[in-house]
Amino acid sequence: MRLLQIDESNRDQHTRLTAEDQCLHIYEYTSGQNFAFSDTNNLINNLKKKPSSSEAQLRYKRSAIASCASDFAKALNEKWLQVATLVPVPPSKALGHPDFDNRMEQVARLIRPGQDVRNLVVQRESTIAAHEAAPGERVTVEQLLDLYTIDERLAEPLPSVIGILDDVLTAGTHYRAMQIVLQRRFPKAQIIGLFVARRVFSNPFEMAHD
Repeated sequence: MRLLQIDESNRDQHTRLTAEDQCLHIYEYTSGQNFAFSDTNNLINNLKKKPSSSEAQLRYKRSAIASCASDFAKALNEKWLQVATLVPVPPSKALGHPDFDNRMEQVARLIRPGQDVRNLVVQRESTIAAHEAAPGERVTVEQLLDLYTIDERLAEPLPSVIGILDDVLTAGTHYRAMQIVLQRRFPKAQIIGLFVARRVFSNPFEMAHD
């Protein structure tokens, strides 16, 4: 189990990233394919099941959360984890919504006992989930910057190393908004992105319409 880094060979598939960003992932999720296409597609499908799903479906979700946490635990360096603050990307639905889904916080807290996990960034209003949005409906970096706020109650002690944790790296919109907000508040912190998977395309022409 190891982390793969986004570099010049694939960065153009994640259009919000720059050469200065350090983003790592474990798997590749194939866009436009269903859960049966690959083990990773099945994992992500289960991970994204809504909290309002049936108990039978939620069993798959809990298993996916545990699996992702185990994979990160195997892939991440123990010494890095000892000094890092893991910051989950906020759910698309705000706290109080029936489908508020803190799956990435759950993943983070299972990676290592006693790990520093903080919901430093809060999303004030609900948005359409990226994987459910139609073309043109996906939130922009600018919209997220208007919605994101730092929870100052969790700001101390100041983090020196931050890992932004999310499930799938697509364009990198949420990562970019998170990175901007966190870097403004913690200018001395080293910030990286950690993803269960990055999106890839089975159709080489699909990306032109993304």
